[in-house]
Amino acid sequence: MIRTVEAVIDEQGNLRLLEPVQLPSARRALVTILEERPAEGAPESALLSEAALAEDWNRPEEDAAWLHLHRGW
Repeated sequence: MIRTVEAVIDEQGNLRLLEPVQLPSARRALVTILEERPAEGAPESALLSEAALAEDWNRPEEDAAWLHLHRGW
């Protein structure tokens, strides 16, 4: 399972998660360092909801519903 968790990295590179995380065993992680403030034009709530929405968008039923738009490419 892929999960996104908000965190803060201090000047020394120490990572602090902003919510508790429980895992059954050690896991690999990727860290994306963001700008200090969200980019103009993209509301932060939209960026934070992207992962949750992707779960719904990336289902076979969604692909089937939009297939008619891809025909002829």
